[in-house]
Amino acid sequence: MINIRKLESELWESADLLRAGSKLTSNQYCMPVLGLIFLRYAYSRYKMVEAEILKGRPSRGGRVMPVEASDFAAKSALYLPKEAQYDYLLKLPEDISSASLVNKDGHSMNSLGEVVNNAMQLIEDQSEQLIGVLPKSYTDFSDEILSELLRIFNNSALDEIDGDIIGRIYEYFLNKFAKNIASDDGVFFTPKSLVKMIVNIIEPKSGVLLDPACGSGGMFIQSGDFVNAAGMNANRTMTFYGQEKVEYNAQLCLMNMAVHGLTGVIKSGDEANSFYHDAHNLDGCCDYVMANPPFNVDKVKAEACESAKRLPFGMPGINKNKEVGNANYLWISYFYSYLNEKGRAGFVMASSATDSQGKDKLIREKLVKTGHVDVMISVGKNFFYKKTLPCSLWFFDKRKAEPIKDKVLFIDARNYYTVVDRALNEWTDWQLKNMNAIVWLYRGEVDKYSNLLNEYRSALGSDKSFAEQVQELSGKVKALRSEKNKVVDSDKKHKDKKIEETYDTKIAELTEILTIAKEANWLYEKFGEGVYADVPGLCKIASLSKIEEKDWSFNPGAYVGVAPVEDDGVDFEERMAEIHRELLSLQTESNDLMDTISQNMKEMGI
Repeated sequence: MINIRKLESELWESADLLRAGSKLTSNQYCMPVLGLIFLRYAYSRYKMVEAEILKGRPSRGGRVMPVEASDFAAKSALYLPKEAQYDYLLKLPEDISSASLVNKDGHSMNSLGEVVNNAMQLIEDQSEQLIGVLPKSYTDFSDEILSELLRIFNNSALDEIDGDIIGRIYEYFLNKFAKNIASDDGVFFTPKSLVKMIVNIIEPKSGVLLDPACGSGGMFIQSGDFVNAAGMNANRTMTFYGQEKVEYNAQLCLMNMAVHGLTGVIKSGDEANSFYHDAHNLDGCCDYVMANPPFNVDKVKAEACESAKRLPFGMPGINKNKEVGNANYLWISYFYSYLNEKGRAGFVMASSATDSQGKDKLIREKLVKTGHVDVMISVGKNFFYKKTLPCSLWFFDKRKAEPIKDKVLFIDARNYYTVVDRALNEWTDWQLKNMNAIVWLYRGEVDKYSNLLNEYRSALGSDKSFAEQVQELSGKVKALRSEKNKVVDSDKKHKDKKIEETYDTKIAELTEILTIAKEANWLYEKFGEGVYADVPGLCKIASLSKIEEKDWSFNPGAYVGVAPVEDDGVDFEERMAEIHRELLSLQTESNDLMDTISQNMKEMGI
């Protein structure tokens, strides 16, 4: 399990080093650090692909043939020359000038900053889309600071992380160090579980994918993973296009795509402001549109929007200053307009947009009457990293099957999530699959649902009913916890931590299996072997007439109703006993601290 908090604290340490050793602004020092993280992550990806290439590699004279750039290109992966590999940089001597190093142009290098700049240049030579993107300002920092940064990012956690890691770290930087950047149009990256949900429901296979607010590229990364997992090659079957007004974000997107072996065309700056420009001329041409646009943007110039077209349902409300006061429905119109005759779109939107009035409501009416509104999902609070706002996921499908042409599936997932910590929620992979399963049944794809049930049975290793397995596993976890408490209580004098750790590991493993069983049972109780049914508080298929009756609301809560109260499964007596033990432990710690403080004060003569 990756300790993302630990990784973040190390980034904080690195930023402190940069702050102490340079006079750069937050804007200037953010990118060099992210460049080093990119370099480290690229190296871990490089080693993983290299290991795959070396499997069954032919040999000559007893020696395995070395890997080449063409081997990596065949696997859509980024090749790293030796001088651009993280391990090489870590092993350099303290005195760079003594190593007689030369850069790619044959010039001597006398500082670590020059060596890192050269590494970035070598990587750009391997990837056309990275030319001019990677930071090359490392000579602004001392060798001591750069060496320490390289050490900080030599973290095994970066070997394990997948998905939009650069975006996650970037957002951390925005929140910690660059409030001025963070406030720029409300830019923040899209949490991975939301991206996965969008990709899973859109099901990209081949064609053109556009993200008109692409940020650090999470939609592209997850779509690439989805296509590759289906046995296809994302670079051969998909064409990725992105627009991103903030050039910093566009650089991160290109780095993120490159390290995942993806190619794409990303435009940034004023020409990529999606309110006023269709930078790739893709109106009506896209097979897929995915996005997490900035919510509730105001002061958008109405005349410029109208001249840029892509407004099949007309303009949203315009104020006396000839501005759009809330741009949510500009985005919604654009996403629909970009689709070709068989296109699908999925995007994140502010919850308020499902019920907004005035011209927004008229646009919703026109939109739902096309028959292309497919699925609406309400998402609870705390899904965004460092943001508490709730949101909704919207899905359009221009190739909807005839039986559901004039119907919309509403899912209220505000109470369905996993708590990561006090300030962050997410959907686990099993929860994502469960919600995806509801969509499959709505679409009549019962075979996919059946495959998921088989996947659950395989993961649990049992053919017993899911309810039985939940009961059995719950009993085992309870018994193991009770056994642990007795053993730990009897061992208070020796305080053998290993005994407690062994029990904790066993309990964690068993709890993980129990969680899978609970998710399987959650799904099976509602839909059995694959028969869709409206579930109060969770999902409802609404007809066009029902939506009209609800005054063209797209809010799932208006349709699904309220779920019956369920037992939370917590053993009250057991939990109270645990709380009592925790309280006693905290009281003991408190007393020890008070004794220490009193002793220190006495020694100080107070």
